[in-house]
Amino acid sequence: MSEHSKIEVPDDGAGRSLLERAAKRFDLDAYSAPPVPSGLAQVRPKPVARPVQPEPVAAPAQPAAASAPRMAPEPMAPEPMAPEPIVVKEEVVVAARAAPVVFRGREQHIDREHLLAQGLIVPEGSVTALLEEFRIVKRQLLLQAADLRRQGVGPSAQRVLVCSPHSGEGKTYCSVNLALSIAAERENEVLLVDADFAKPTVLSTLGLQGGPGLMDALTDPAADVADFVIRTDIPGLSVLPAGHATNADSEHLNSSRTPLVLDRLTEGAPQRMVIFDSPPALAAAPAAELAKFVGQAVMIVRADSTGQGSLEDAISLLSGCPNIQLLLNAVQFSPSGRRFGSYYGYGG
Repeated sequence: MSEHSKIEVPDDGAGRSLLERAAKRFDLDAYSAPPVPSGLAQVRPKPVARPVQPEPVAAPAQPAAASAPRMAPEPMAPEPMAPEPIVVKEEVVVAARAAPVVFRGREQHIDREHLLAQGLIVPEGSVTALLEEFRIVKRQLLLQAADLRRQGVGPSAQRVLVCSPHSGEGKTYCSVNLALSIAAERENEVLLVDADFAKPTVLSTLGLQGGPGLMDALTDPAADVADFVIRTDIPGLSVLPAGHATNADSEHLNSSRTPLVLDRLTEGAPQRMVIFDSPPALAAAPAAELAKFVGQAVMIVRADSTGQGSLEDAISLLSGCPNIQLLLNAVQFSPSGRRFGSYYGYGG
């Protein structure tokens, strides 16, 4: 092999790192600190203090004009303080229930033998078919009254109107027996109102003495109807007479005083039922007027005399009452064969 001479390779940066080549290329060594001679002690450079910014100097206050007096500085108003929260104690307000109305009429005795002679229910007497029949009737009326109270209809839920198309169909007989049956309830009492102003018969049926009553309370604004209610010796039974007769009974019933008087009868006594024995619907107008103030009405239908046309006309006159029920009276047979009272040894 022949001997060759060594050719010098230009310094292209071979053998150096990329950072070294970049430093040479862009002359970055010019920005580096000069080398420290060897042998000199390492001296820590002193920190450079930042220049202190001069505080702004307030401009001198302009002297006040010689003529103007120097005013003292106004005192600064104190900053409004946030109002302290007011704690309101919750109080449970319970509406006071009105005290039950007290009937101040004199108490009268009801002859039980007189009731028996007329075929009516005798309090404290034995169980009869008649008693069982009116137990069923009153139970339906009491259930309906409780439902009306839940609906919030007011005092009218406690009122029942007993009526008939014509006279002689047994409305007073049914009114008295119904009142006697409700009076036997443990949690109810009853007020029987004679509302047949032209021909009142409730007092004579019970053997009671007459006196002022419902019509007197309607005609006299100063009268309290509670003073006219007769208390009886039958527990739970009171009676309100019809009062003095007048030729304007329908007009008085249609006045603004009527609801006030009727509400007074059940004031503070939600357990009290009021039974109205009204005149026949087709014979006198008060039945239709009273129908507007009761929660339910019972139309007495005599099985052997009441005609369908008369019944329909009477029901239409009582349209002011939302609940009208029929009670069939003087039935001589039972299609189902039921004979009330036989379970207790009565009725054959």
